[in-house]
Amino acid sequence: MKKILLAEDDIDFANVLKQYLALYNYEVTWATDGEIALELFQNQSFDICVFDVMMPKLDGFSLAEKIIKINHEVPFIFLTARKLKEDKIIGLKLGADDYIVKPFEAEELILRLQNILKRSQKKINLPEYENVQIGLYSFDSKRLTLHFNQQIQQLTEKEAALIKYFYIHKNQLLKREQILTAIWGNDDFFSGRSMDVYISKLRKYFKDDAGIRIESIRNIGLEFKIIH
Repeated sequence: MKKILLAEDDIDFANVLKQYLALYNYEVTWATDGEIALELFQNQSFDICVFDVMMPKLDGFSLAEKIIKINHEVPFIFLTARKLKEDKIIGLKLGADDYIVKPFEAEELILRLQNILKRSQKKINLPEYENVQIGLYSFDSKRLTLHFNQQIQQLTEKEAALIKYFYIHKNQLLKREQILTAIWGNDDFFSGRSMDVYISKLRKYFKDDAGIRIESIRNIGLEFKIIH
């Protein structure tokens, strides 16, 4: 039985959702606001989180930021009644695994939960690197850090996994679906958009070394070039 942390302030909607999820053998712990959800997460373990964006005391985005600092491995989904593009971008930058606009069918949420949990199980195990040299940078995948001179960039787990994958396959043309399957566990549209956000971040992280480039080859994939 997979454990879900549901943070939703709409009591009627949350009750219906909780009952529906229980039919599919999910154990749901429900919080009526972000602060309660954060306290629950600090004291219990969950397989996946479902957060409403607009909540009292602590909104879904702020809650996710705090959750990531506690345990960045737990996947999460945002629920929102707003269709703003900005909200989706914020969700992607935070590392959300999915983003669902209300109203939606409960069955749609079930399918998305199943897909995310399958993806997390399918991800490949990459070797750990401690202070491996990538151009002018020192990369430590155990401590999730990237060093350049005296500067230290703290990485998320997914950023570090992407750097590891690129390093292993440096100077090789990689298909987009190949990268997505390895790191995200799925090559669907949402994962593809998420990857684009992460690629932009990595380009900024490696910008101080002209010998490192992440090149996009249209309709094919990406190449992590190290020229030294």
